[in-house]
Amino acid sequence: MTVKHLSVDYNKVNERGTFSPGDTLSGRATVVTSKETKVQCFVVKAKGKAKVAWSEQKGQVTEAHSNKKEYFYFEHIILQDKNKGDGSEIIAPGRNVFPFTFEIPNTDMPSSYKGKWGKITYTLRAKLTLSIWSVHKTKTEFPFLTKAEFPFASKSEMIIIGLKEQQSATRISFYGSEKVTMNVTSEKMGVKQGEAIGVSVEVLNGSVRTVTPKLYLCEKQTFAAQSKRTVHTNETMFGAGDVVPAGTNCTVTKVLSIPPHLPPTFFNCSMMNLEYRLKVTLDVFPARASEIKLPLVILLGSPKPHQQKAKRSIWFRKLPG
Repeated sequence: MTVKHLSVDYNKVNERGTFSPGDTLSGRATVVTSKETKVQCFVVKAKGKAKVAWSEQKGQVTEAHSNKKEYFYFEHIILQDKNKGDGSEIIAPGRNVFPFTFEIPNTDMPSSYKGKWGKITYTLRAKLTLSIWSVHKTKTEFPFLTKAEFPFASKSEMIIIGLKEQQSATRISFYGSEKVTMNVTSEKMGVKQGEAIGVSVEVLNGSVRTVTPKLYLCEKQTFAAQSKRTVHTNETMFGAGDVVPAGTNCTVTKVLSIPPHLPPTFFNCSMMNLEYRLKVTLDVFPARASEIKLPLVILLGSPKPHQQKAKRSIWFRKLPG
Protein backbone atom coordinates (compact mmCIF):
# COMPACT_ATOMS: atom_id res chain seq x y z
CA MET A 1 0.00 0.00 0.00
CA THR A 2 1.12 3.57 -0.66
CA VAL A 3 0.31 4.78 2.89
CA LYS A 4 2.46 2.82 5.34
CA HIS A 5 1.62 4.73 8.51
CA LEU A 6 -0.88 7.30 9.77
CA SER A 7 -1.01 8.64 13.35
CA VAL A 8 -2.15 11.66 15.33
CA ASP A 9 -0.49 12.73 18.59
CA TYR A 10 -0.82 15.64 21.03
CA ASN A 11 1.58 17.63 23.22
CA LYS A 12 1.07 17.44 26.99
CA VAL A 13 0.42 20.71 28.80
CA ASN A 14 0.98 19.48 32.38
CA GLU A 15 2.44 16.60 34.40
CA ARG A 16 -0.87 14.72 34.51
CA GLY A 17 -1.19 14.85 30.73
CA THR A 18 -4.73 16.20 31.02
CA PHE A 19 -6.54 19.08 29.31
CA SER A 20 -9.17 21.48 30.67
CA PRO A 21 -11.44 24.21 29.28
CA GLY A 22 -9.42 27.09 27.85
CA ASP A 23 -6.28 25.00 27.17
CA THR A 24 -4.46 24.93 23.85
CA LEU A 25 -4.44 21.48 22.25
CA SER A 26 -1.56 21.12 19.81
CA GLY A 27 0.07 18.16 18.17
CA ARG A 28 1.03 16.56 14.91
CA ALA A 29 -0.37 14.25 12.26
CA THR A 30 2.23 11.90 10.79
CA VAL A 31 2.01 10.16 7.42
CA VAL A 32 4.57 7.72 6.02
CA THR A 33 4.24 6.87 2.30
CA SER A 34 6.21 4.59 0.03
CA LYS A 35 6.07 6.99 -2.91
CA GLU A 36 4.75 10.36 -4.01
CA THR A 37 1.02 10.28 -3.25
CA LYS A 38 -1.87 12.34 -4.58
CA VAL A 39 -4.31 13.49 -1.92
CA GLN A 40 -7.90 14.66 -2.14
CA CYS A 41 -8.19 15.74 1.51
CA PHE A 42 -6.23 15.44 4.76
CA VAL A 43 -7.98 16.75 7.87
CA VAL A 44 -7.56 16.60 11.67
CA LYS A 45 -10.64 16.89 13.92
CA ALA A 46 -11.00 17.56 17.65
CA LYS A 47 -14.24 16.55 19.34
CA GLY A 48 -15.73 16.38 22.81
CA LYS A 49 -18.98 14.47 23.27
CA ALA A 50 -21.15 12.46 25.64
CA LYS A 51 -23.14 9.44 24.56
CA VAL A 52 -25.49 7.00 26.31
CA ALA A 53 -27.15 3.87 24.93
CA TRP A 54 -28.95 0.91 26.49
CA SER A 55 -31.84 -1.45 25.73
CA GLU A 56 -34.72 -2.85 27.78
CA GLN A 57 -36.64 -6.05 27.22
CA LYS A 58 -40.41 -5.65 27.63
CA GLY A 59 -42.10 -8.92 26.84
CA GLN A 60 -41.07 -9.86 23.33
CA VAL A 61 -40.18 -6.28 22.43
CA THR A 62 -36.73 -4.77 22.84
CA GLU A 63 -36.70 -1.02 23.41
CA ALA A 64 -33.51 0.86 22.58
CA HIS A 65 -32.69 4.18 24.23
CA SER A 66 -29.85 6.50 23.26
CA ASN A 67 -28.80 10.11 23.34
CA LYS A 68 -25.69 12.16 22.65
CA LYS A 69 -24.37 15.66 23.16
CA GLU A 70 -21.50 17.46 21.47
CA TYR A 71 -19.42 19.85 23.59
CA PHE A 72 -17.17 21.06 20.79
CA TYR A 73 -16.11 20.12 17.27
CA PHE A 74 -13.23 21.61 15.25
CA GLU A 75 -11.59 20.78 11.96
CA HIS A 76 -8.10 21.65 10.78
CA ILE A 77 -7.62 21.07 7.05
CA ILE A 78 -4.02 20.13 6.35
CA LEU A 79 -4.38 19.43 2.64
CA GLN A 80 -7.32 19.71 0.26
CA ASP A 81 -7.26 19.67 -3.54
CA LYS A 82 -8.51 22.75 -5.29
CA ASN A 83 -10.67 21.06 -7.91
CA LYS A 84 -12.95 18.85 -5.80
CA GLY A 85 -11.34 15.47 -6.13
CA ASP A 86 -8.72 15.57 -8.85
CA GLY A 87 -5.93 14.74 -6.39
CA SER A 88 -3.99 17.92 -7.04
CA GLU A 89 -2.28 17.93 -3.61
CA ILE A 90 0.87 15.85 -3.23
CA ILE A 91 2.52 14.15 -0.22
CA ALA A 92 6.19 13.43 -0.72
CA PRO A 93 7.55 9.91 -0.17
CA GLY A 94 8.83 9.07 3.30
CA ARG A 95 7.82 10.55 6.67
CA ASN A 96 5.69 13.70 6.63
CA VAL A 97 4.74 15.58 9.83
CA PHE A 98 1.96 18.21 9.90
CA PRO A 99 1.41 20.34 13.04
CA PHE A 100 -2.01 21.56 14.21
CA THR A 101 -3.45 23.65 17.04
CA PHE A 102 -6.94 23.90 18.58
CA GLU A 103 -8.25 26.16 21.33
CA ILE A 104 -10.55 24.25 23.71
CA PRO A 105 -13.62 26.38 24.62
CA ASN A 106 -13.47 27.88 28.11
CA THR A 107 -16.89 26.61 29.16
CA ASP A 108 -18.06 24.08 31.76
CA MET A 109 -17.67 20.56 30.39
CA PRO A 110 -17.57 17.24 32.27
CA SER A 111 -14.40 15.19 32.71
CA SER A 112 -13.64 12.10 30.64
CA TYR A 113 -15.62 9.13 31.91
CA LYS A 114 -16.64 5.63 30.86
CA GLY A 115 -19.59 3.97 32.58
CA LYS A 116 -21.76 0.93 32.07
CA TRP A 117 -24.07 2.44 29.42
CA GLY A 118 -22.43 5.73 28.54
CA LYS A 119 -19.18 7.61 28.15
CA ILE A 120 -17.76 11.11 27.89
CA THR A 121 -14.84 11.21 25.47
CA TYR A 122 -12.49 13.78 23.98
CA THR A 123 -10.73 12.69 20.81
CA LEU A 124 -8.39 13.68 18.02
CA ARG A 125 -9.05 12.11 14.61
CA ALA A 126 -7.07 12.22 11.38
CA LYS A 127 -8.63 11.32 8.02
CA LEU A 128 -6.57 10.97 4.85
CA THR A 129 -8.60 10.63 1.63
CA LEU A 130 -6.75 9.55 -1.48
CA SER A 131 -9.85 8.67 -3.48
CA ILE A 132 -13.41 7.52 -2.93
CA TRP A 133 -12.06 3.95 -2.60
CA SER A 134 -9.01 4.76 -0.49
CA VAL A 135 -9.62 6.44 2.90
CA HIS A 136 -7.30 6.09 5.91
CA LYS A 137 -8.41 6.99 9.45
CA THR A 138 -6.91 7.05 12.92
CA LYS A 139 -7.87 8.50 16.29
CA THR A 140 -6.60 8.96 19.83
CA GLU A 141 -8.35 10.02 23.04
CA PHE A 142 -6.94 12.73 25.29
CA PRO A 143 -7.86 12.86 29.00
CA PHE A 144 -10.02 15.82 29.96
CA LEU A 145 -10.68 17.32 33.42
CA THR A 146 -13.40 19.78 34.25
CA LYS A 147 -12.38 23.13 35.71
CA ALA A 148 -15.31 23.10 38.11
CA GLU A 149 -14.10 22.68 41.68
CA PHE A 150 -17.46 21.15 42.51
CA PRO A 151 -18.86 19.41 39.38
CA PHE A 152 -22.00 18.59 41.32
CA ALA A 153 -23.03 22.12 42.36
CA SER A 154 -26.15 21.93 40.22
CA LYS A 155 -27.33 18.99 42.33
CA SER A 156 -27.54 20.86 45.61
CA GLU A 157 -25.76 23.71 47.37
CA MET A 158 -26.14 21.68 50.57
CA ILE A 159 -23.61 19.19 49.24
CA ILE A 160 -20.90 21.87 49.14
CA ILE A 161 -21.80 23.14 52.60
CA GLY A 162 -21.66 19.64 54.09
CA LEU A 163 -18.42 18.40 52.50
CA LYS A 164 -16.36 18.87 55.67
CA GLU A 165 -19.14 18.10 58.10
CA GLN A 166 -19.34 14.91 60.15
CA GLN A 167 -22.01 12.45 58.95
CA SER A 168 -23.92 10.11 61.26
CA ALA A 169 -26.97 7.86 61.24
CA THR A 170 -28.69 5.33 63.50
CA ARG A 171 -30.59 2.17 62.62
CA ILE A 172 -32.65 0.18 65.13
CA SER A 173 -33.77 -3.31 64.08
CA PHE A 174 -36.20 -5.54 65.95
CA TYR A 175 -36.17 -9.32 65.87
CA GLY A 176 -39.28 -10.20 67.81
CA SER A 177 -38.85 -8.56 71.22
CA GLU A 178 -35.10 -8.24 70.73
CA LYS A 179 -33.41 -5.02 69.60
CA VAL A 180 -30.14 -4.34 67.76
CA THR A 181 -28.95 -0.74 67.40
CA MET A 182 -26.25 0.43 64.98
CA ASN A 183 -24.73 3.93 65.05
CA VAL A 184 -22.44 4.92 62.15
CA THR A 185 -20.33 8.09 62.03
CA SER A 186 -17.94 9.25 59.30
CA GLU A 187 -15.45 12.11 59.62
CA LYS A 188 -16.81 14.03 56.65
CA MET A 189 -18.79 13.69 53.45
CA GLY A 190 -16.14 14.91 50.96
CA VAL A 191 -12.92 12.95 50.45
CA LYS A 192 -10.29 13.21 47.70
CA GLN A 193 -9.06 10.39 45.46
CA GLY A 194 -6.48 8.34 47.36
CA GLU A 195 -7.36 10.00 50.67
CA ALA A 196 -8.47 8.19 53.83
CA ILE A 197 -11.61 8.69 55.90
CA GLY A 198 -12.31 7.59 59.45
CA VAL A 199 -15.53 5.66 60.13
CA SER A 200 -16.87 4.58 63.51
CA VAL A 201 -19.44 1.81 63.89
CA GLU A 202 -21.12 1.22 67.25
CA VAL A 203 -23.26 -1.89 67.66
CA LEU A 204 -25.54 -2.51 70.65
CA ASN A 205 -26.60 -6.12 70.31
CA GLY A 206 -29.59 -6.70 72.56
CA SER A 207 -30.53 -9.94 70.80
CA VAL A 208 -29.64 -13.60 71.32
CA ARG A 209 -27.95 -13.65 67.87
CA THR A 210 -24.42 -12.80 66.82
CA VAL A 211 -24.03 -9.89 64.41
CA THR A 212 -21.16 -8.80 62.13
CA PRO A 213 -20.68 -5.24 60.79
CA LYS A 214 -19.45 -4.91 57.20
CA LEU A 215 -18.49 -1.77 55.26
CA TYR A 216 -18.99 -1.19 51.53
CA LEU A 217 -18.32 1.52 48.97
CA CYS A 218 -21.45 1.84 46.79
CA GLU A 219 -21.24 3.36 43.31
CA LYS A 220 -24.33 4.56 41.45
CA GLN A 221 -24.25 5.45 37.74
CA THR A 222 -27.39 7.12 36.34
CA PHE A 223 -28.05 7.46 32.59
CA ALA A 224 -30.81 9.45 30.86
CA ALA A 225 -32.13 9.50 27.29
CA GLN A 226 -35.17 11.65 26.55
CA SER A 227 -37.67 10.78 29.30
CA LYS A 228 -36.10 7.41 30.16
CA ARG A 229 -33.59 6.68 32.91
CA THR A 230 -31.60 3.65 33.96
CA VAL A 231 -29.24 2.98 36.85
CA HIS A 232 -26.19 0.76 37.28
CA THR A 233 -24.86 0.06 40.77
CA ASN A 234 -21.70 -1.56 42.03
CA GLU A 235 -20.48 -2.40 45.53
CA THR A 236 -16.94 -2.91 46.78
CA MET A 237 -16.34 -4.29 50.25
CA PHE A 238 -14.12 -2.04 52.37
CA GLY A 239 -13.79 -4.44 55.27
CA ALA A 240 -15.56 -6.15 58.17
CA GLY A 241 -15.55 -5.84 61.93
CA ASP A 242 -15.39 -8.65 64.45
CA VAL A 243 -18.43 -10.69 65.38
CA VAL A 244 -20.47 -8.99 68.10
CA PRO A 245 -21.72 -11.65 70.55
CA ALA A 246 -25.28 -11.66 71.86
CA GLY A 247 -25.97 -9.25 74.72
CA THR A 248 -22.88 -7.07 74.20
CA ASN A 249 -21.97 -3.81 72.53
CA CYS A 250 -18.98 -3.11 70.33
CA THR A 251 -17.38 -0.02 68.77
CA VAL A 252 -15.10 -0.36 65.76
CA THR A 253 -13.09 2.52 64.30
CA LYS A 254 -11.71 2.03 60.81
CA VAL A 255 -9.73 4.24 58.46
CA LEU A 256 -10.83 3.54 54.90
CA SER A 257 -8.65 4.46 51.91
CA ILE A 258 -10.38 5.71 48.76
CA PRO A 259 -8.82 4.16 45.61
CA PRO A 260 -6.67 6.87 43.92
CA HIS A 261 -8.05 6.19 40.44
CA LEU A 262 -11.73 6.14 41.45
CA PRO A 263 -13.65 8.57 39.17
CA PRO A 264 -14.83 11.66 41.10
CA THR A 265 -18.49 12.39 41.79
CA PHE A 266 -20.10 14.47 39.05
CA PHE A 267 -23.50 15.91 38.11
CA ASN A 268 -22.46 18.40 35.40
CA CYS A 269 -23.51 16.16 32.49
CA SER A 270 -27.16 16.19 31.44
CA MET A 271 -27.15 12.54 30.32
CA MET A 272 -25.23 10.79 33.09
CA ASN A 273 -23.98 11.30 36.62
CA LEU A 274 -21.93 9.44 39.19
CA GLU A 275 -22.42 9.32 42.94
CA TYR A 276 -21.27 7.26 45.91
CA ARG A 277 -22.47 6.04 49.30
CA LEU A 278 -20.77 4.49 52.29
CA LYS A 279 -22.85 1.48 53.32
CA VAL A 280 -22.58 -0.37 56.62
CA THR A 281 -24.53 -3.59 57.12
CA LEU A 282 -25.16 -5.88 60.06
CA ASP A 283 -25.29 -9.54 59.15
CA VAL A 284 -27.77 -11.08 61.58
CA PHE A 285 -27.96 -14.81 60.87
CA PRO A 286 -30.46 -16.11 59.85
CA ALA A 287 -32.46 -12.86 59.63
CA ARG A 288 -32.25 -10.24 56.91
CA ALA A 289 -29.29 -7.84 57.25
CA SER A 290 -29.97 -4.25 58.29
CA GLU A 291 -28.02 -1.38 56.71
CA ILE A 292 -27.14 2.30 56.90
CA LYS A 293 -26.04 4.43 53.93
CA LEU A 294 -24.17 7.72 54.31
CA PRO A 295 -23.48 10.14 51.43
CA LEU A 296 -19.90 10.16 50.17
CA VAL A 297 -18.55 12.69 47.66
CA ILE A 298 -15.32 11.77 45.87
CA LEU A 299 -13.33 14.90 44.98
CA LEU A 300 -10.61 15.40 42.40
CA GLY A 301 -7.16 16.50 43.47
CA SER A 302 -3.95 15.54 45.20
CA PRO A 303 -4.87 13.99 48.55
CA LYS A 304 -3.49 15.44 51.78
CA PRO A 305 -2.08 13.15 54.49
CA HIS A 306 -4.75 11.85 56.79
CA GLN A 307 -4.58 13.63 60.16
CA GLN A 308 -5.90 10.75 62.22
CA LYS A 309 -3.59 7.82 62.81
CA ALA A 310 -4.63 4.63 61.05
CA LYS A 311 -5.98 2.57 63.89
CA ARG A 312 -8.61 -0.01 64.67
CA SER A 313 -10.01 -0.16 68.17
CA ILE A 314 -12.51 -2.69 69.47
CA TRP A 315 -13.97 -3.20 72.89
CA PHE A 316 -16.87 -5.19 74.25
CA ARG A 317 -19.07 -4.44 77.21
CA LYS A 318 -21.90 -6.49 78.63
CA LEU A 319 -25.24 -4.79 78.12
CA PRO A 320 -27.05 -3.91 81.35
CA GLY A 321 -30.05 -5.95 82.46
